[in-house]
Amino acid sequence: MGRKLLLEKAHVPGIRSYEVYRREGGYASVEKALKTMSPEAIVEEVKKSGLRGRGGAGFPAGLKWSFIAKPEGVPRHLVCNADESEPGTFKDRYLMEFIPHLLIEGLIVSSYALGSHATYIYIRGEYAWITDILEQAINEAKANGFLGKNILGTGFDCEIYVHRGAGAYICGEETALIESLEGKRGNPRIKPPFPAIKGAWGRPTVVNNVETLASVVPIINLGGEEYATIGVGKSTGTKLISACGNINKPGVYEIDMTISVEEFLYSDEYCGGIPNGKKLKACIPGGSSVPILPANLLLKTAKGETRYMNYESLSDGGFASGSMMGSGGFIVLDEDQCIVRNTYSLARFYRHESCGQCSPCREGTGWMEKLLYRLEKGEGKSSDIDLLWDIQSKIEGNTICPLGDAAAWPVAAAIRHFRDEFEWHVTHAAEAQTSNFGLAHYADPIHVPTV
Repeated sequence: MGRKLLLEKAHVPGIRSYEVYRREGGYASVEKALKTMSPEAIVEEVKKSGLRGRGGAGFPAGLKWSFIAKPEGVPRHLVCNADESEPGTFKDRYLMEFIPHLLIEGLIVSSYALGSHATYIYIRGEYAWITDILEQAINEAKANGFLGKNILGTGFDCEIYVHRGAGAYICGEETALIESLEGKRGNPRIKPPFPAIKGAWGRPTVVNNVETLASVVPIINLGGEEYATIGVGKSTGTKLISACGNINKPGVYEIDMTISVEEFLYSDEYCGGIPNGKKLKACIPGGSSVPILPANLLLKTAKGETRYMNYESLSDGGFASGSMMGSGGFIVLDEDQCIVRNTYSLARFYRHESCGQCSPCREGTGWMEKLLYRLEKGEGKSSDIDLLWDIQSKIEGNTICPLGDAAAWPVAAAIRHFRDEFEWHVTHAAEAQTSNFGLAHYADPIHVPTV
């Protein structure tokens, strides 16, 4: 059993309540940080820990914190990105639902480190019941002196506010999130200026993911150097993985990133293998936006080396033979799954969620959806596959925010690794229309695109 830093106490009876959480050692990091450490010292501990952003990008958290501007007399803000909208990802929901005080504790320490007296949790609108859980935890923390004025007599003031979004995937992008938080339409901003200079209400702002901020608690309790000994290389600490798809034990798992993908997939401690003795066909290892990997490249790198569940190993070889850790959404596909149909499903999602601000994304996602629909329906041509490749290549890297890349990468990887399946849908059109890979039970009756 791997070491648990975030979920160790998640299933202690009553852990949602302040009393039980406190009894189990909760809020010790707040006492240590506010009473014995300076804000600068906390930032340095996070740097030493090697903690990388757990929302998808994997950028070093301590380095990001060090970028925040500190103009005289200008308030600063910390914003927690709880807009967990990446298909296949549900680990932040799990953490907030079962051990909400861990996030609140991490927010208090991080707010102190960044000089944020007004901190916000931006949570996706569909997580309505979790909003209530967080509000309760905030009220309990405040009632016990961990929020509000003069926390623990240290002179530090901090309030945490929960803001519900309206269910837009684009608001997972930090500048679109800030726009929405300010009451505007959630469109990404052109950068620079970056939020660390000009963020919420024009003030210096740091936006971090739920898991990232919760990880600050064990970093302060253990010390940055001790935290960095867990894991391997630049993949330090533990990582929450949302495992789903064709596996026997879907759920949220905390790993220390030293285990192999094969062990994670097949061991009883984690996913428990694939149901009904089916073979592994492919996996999307980091949420829907990262490149899909066929079974041979998921378990071994292109060099034949074992692939591990960490940032470096999953990306080894680049997109030609690798993928990304991303948000940790581990989506498994067995031998019966149709890659074309799954790619079409993702293309529908990204077309629907595009904010429409950038032409390549606004137009390109729609074109890809239409072409994939035609191919899946058995009405496509071989030239459609080449056209799909051309369209995705013109979207990637040409949009204000990464949604364009997120839409392009799944299509590119699917064609790169499974072009034969796309060709099958062209050469076996009649079978594609009548097989279980067809759209008879799958197409959205409201939205049927035309080409």
